[in-house]
Amino acid sequence: MSNHSEETKSKDFTQNWVNSSRFLFYLQIFSVVAFLVGGSVRLYQHRYKGKPDIEIQSSSKYTPEYK
Repeated sequence: MSNHSEETKSKDFTQNWVNSSRFLFYLQIFSVVAFLVGGSVRLYQHRYKGKPDIEIQSSSKYTPEYK
């Protein structure tokens, strides 16, 4: 019975600090990478697509042209 208790204790997340700290480390690395990839994707989706080609009224230019 004691052997079973020790085996269960070694597999328990709260009792084995080596496994739990390893898990938390990898969870932290995964979270940071996921945050960076997600932020990069959002920035790429909302990137500057260049100067739009719009029609400017000739009367509102720096040197206006009137008809």
